[in-house]
Amino acid sequence: MAATGRKHLVRDFNHFITCYLCRGYLIKPTTVTECLHTFCKSCIVQHFEESNDCPKCGIQVHETNPLEMLRLDNTLEEIIFKLVPGLREKEEQQELEFWKKNQPKANGQENLRCARIGLPDVGGDDGDCGGDDGDDAGDDDYHRSDPQIAICLDCLRNTGQSGESTVTDLMKRFIRCSSRVTVGTIKKFLSLKLKLPSSYELDVLCNGEIMGRDHTLEFIYMTRWRLHGENTYPMVLEYRPRIDFG
Repeated sequence: MAATGRKHLVRDFNHFITCYLCRGYLIKPTTVTECLHTFCKSCIVQHFEESNDCPKCGIQVHETNPLEMLRLDNTLEEIIFKLVPGLREKEEQQELEFWKKNQPKANGQENLRCARIGLPDVGGDDGDCGGDDGDDAGDDDYHRSDPQIAICLDCLRNTGQSGESTVTDLMKRFIRCSSRVTVGTIKKFLSLKLKLPSSYELDVLCNGEIMGRDHTLEFIYMTRWRLHGENTYPMVLEYRPRIDFG
């Protein structure tokens, strides 16, 4: 005789999908790569402002910069959203409301169209952040519905890998794009615009600190710009040739 199937409730899985720090459902679940414990992104980032240890097991995550040892778990996020009805919609609405309150009105800086590498086409009239062939990908959706953030990309005058300065200022330094764009994508954009060889490495910095390639602009804004008392807008990111200390 076949066994009667038991209906599982969401609370049966709460141990696996709730945050150790806030006790709520994991929002943007972020895993510490050293011990594989997972927390809400905002919870673990705030914790690491005060301590370099994992709040659950106590292991030292990193001597100086534990934020480098964090990775978003997109698969777990999708599982949680499927298990908890309405959670995705609630969080997206709260995120939109946050950015509406914290993003200043237009400041007169030029906006650029950056569709080619995932930066959204914002309909500006000052140029194209893609290639120099003038192609326009305006018919495609490049995260236009995401919260937007304006950034300024400044060149740091350092000597490059070959001993001479090989990077220059962008003709258009100001862009507006999805807050979910990563530093890795910004590096690809810079390499494209500056026509750098594929083997050439860049560092992207905020307030003098090198940012990890998986860091999103939202993450940098919350942990490196806004929390450090910066009130200017747009957020300034600097780039330079990677310095080899070896």
